[in-house]
Amino acid sequence: MRARYGIPLKVTAGITAVGAAGIAYAAGFEARSYRLRRVTVPVLPPGARPLRVLQVSDIHMVGGQRKKQRWLQSLAGLRPDFVVNTGDNLSDPEGVPEVLDALGPLLEFPGVYVFGSNDYYGPSFRNPARYLLEKVQGKHGLNGKDAAVNVVRNPWEDIRDGFDAAGWVNLTNTRGRLKLDGLEIAFTGLDDPHIKRDRYAQVAGGPEAGADLSLAVVHAPYIRALDAFTADGYPLILAGHTHGGQLCIPFYGALVTNCDLDTDRVKGLSAHEFGGNRSYLHVSAGCGTNRYTPVRFACAPEATLLTLTPQH
Repeated sequence: MRARYGIPLKVTAGITAVGAAGIAYAAGFEARSYRLRRVTVPVLPPGARPLRVLQVSDIHMVGGQRKKQRWLQSLAGLRPDFVVNTGDNLSDPEGVPEVLDALGPLLEFPGVYVFGSNDYYGPSFRNPARYLLEKVQGKHGLNGKDAAVNVVRNPWEDIRDGFDAAGWVNLTNTRGRLKLDGLEIAFTGLDDPHIKRDRYAQVAGGPEAGADLSLAVVHAPYIRALDAFTADGYPLILAGHTHGGQLCIPFYGALVTNCDLDTDRVKGLSAHEFGGNRSYLHVSAGCGTNRYTPVRFACAPEATLLTLTPQH
């Protein structure tokens, strides 16, 4: 007996089995195979000692994710000089205690943070094909759309209060500083461009005088934010949001970035040029997923240890 259109049932069953196996791998194995990316970025002044910066992003915590919590806790063993959290900590309105527990050991270190859309709003189910459609249409986030309405609002204030109580610096459309062993590190942060909360005019002006290093931090690496930071002369921009494409094609890479950044720079260290200036850009693929699409393929969840070294 044959299936319709002349496709043998054995072939149909085989395709179904391969698809099921792929989903099982993407959800059951790769989405929980946490990795540490290591990169070196030459941005410090000559003669400065190297700095170890741990970037965590897109945790998207859901209740019961014990392996993710233990892995995040274990990152404290890296003994970073400071931590940068680039947002989207939640994918469950009830997940705040687990986020703070998972990051508890890291909160013992100096740190800075910005928020992403999923810190403010609960996730909703979306057909993954819509990301491809939006890419073709040039529509991303709230580009051309009204503000979010009729959505679940997450208790982001509780995360903010927990981070602030630990001494982490809130960079929501503002500037901040950390003092580390005689070095003065300045930061300029934006709220999430994906939901049009970025206000660059409030922080414009470039690196701060008197600081040994100035870094730029934003959740979603939209071109308007990257252009502004680069034009102002920041040597390094740290971002997240993209999940590295999340579902990638082996030997090809990501299909989408969920913003207007090109797929060649969907994760890892690259460069951004604008206004005659050039900045390093590091985009974290993050360590979580939206709770409704808990899969990754050819794109393992990650955190990054950046070693900042003196400029050549």
